[in-house]
Amino acid sequence: MRRLVAIVGPTASGKTELARQLALRCDGEIISADSRQVYRGMDIGTAKADTAPVPQHLVDIIPPSDPFSLGDWLDHARETLADIWSRGRLPFVVGGTGQYVWALLEGWQVPRVPAQPQLRVELERRALREGVEALAAELRERDPQAAARVDARNPRRVIRALEVLAATGQAAPECAVRQSPDWQTMVIGLSLPRDELYRRIDQRVDAMVDAGLEDEVRGLLEHGYHPDLPAMSGIGYRQICQHLAGELDLATAIEHIKTETHRFVRHQNNWFKPSDPRIHWLAFDANPLAAASALLRDFVRIEEPVIR
Repeated sequence: MRRLVAIVGPTASGKTELARQLALRCDGEIISADSRQVYRGMDIGTAKADTAPVPQHLVDIIPPSDPFSLGDWLDHARETLADIWSRGRLPFVVGGTGQYVWALLEGWQVPRVPAQPQLRVELERRALREGVEALAAELRERDPQAAARVDARNPRRVIRALEVLAATGQAAPECAVRQSPDWQTMVIGLSLPRDELYRRIDQRVDAMVDAGLEDEVRGLLEHGYHPDLPAMSGIGYRQICQHLAGELDLATAIEHIKTETHRFVRHQNNWFKPSDPRIHWLAFDANPLAAASALLRDFVRIEEPVIR
């Protein structure tokens, strides 16, 4: 039976480093389940990490100008899984984009719903005129479950959800056909108290700024990547674009990045629930490497101890 390990949890919880340590001990490779890390040239603001010597896949695969959907990611992920398994190695799916993770683990066969250009223009105009909150309210009225999963402050996400509803009458996850995967999965979750998580997030944002986030965004704009591109709408990039346009001073932009990231991790809880029996949550006060290694011993049938 082919096996897959998923490591999930909120932003800044330490998922990638735990996966790297486990992969070193289990002859593994990492598949990134992050909707922002797919873009080339967007490194600092997406917190890309060097996992060497462990290979990492689905990072830096498209330019920021290219559209990229859940279906695109699933195609890449399934192809990568087949390749990893063919070489007798263990895949670790790691990331905080919950829709990506569960779509893969639950075997979603996502229909390719093309963009609705006329509707999109109309919705974008409404977002500018009425604010994205009005569109989010419409989504909540038409499909409360879909609205609970969508980042209500992200115009691109809200508009896309309304497009799918218009084309299919259903939200994207509900119109996806599910086929049980032919592999065995273990899902490990990292959980932190909210105060500690927020502290880590704020430290990470400060580190991003110190590492040159402003210069990274300026370089993207100079290469012709418009602030309205979906890739540029992510937390961090949007606020620095506003700063470079003179709409926010740098200190305010940084504070907004921190606040928006705090809010985003609360949204992630909709996908990674503490009560979900499929997830083996590791307690904050435990040694995550030791605890995860203990879980993996039986799952991957490692003959030698994985803790060193």
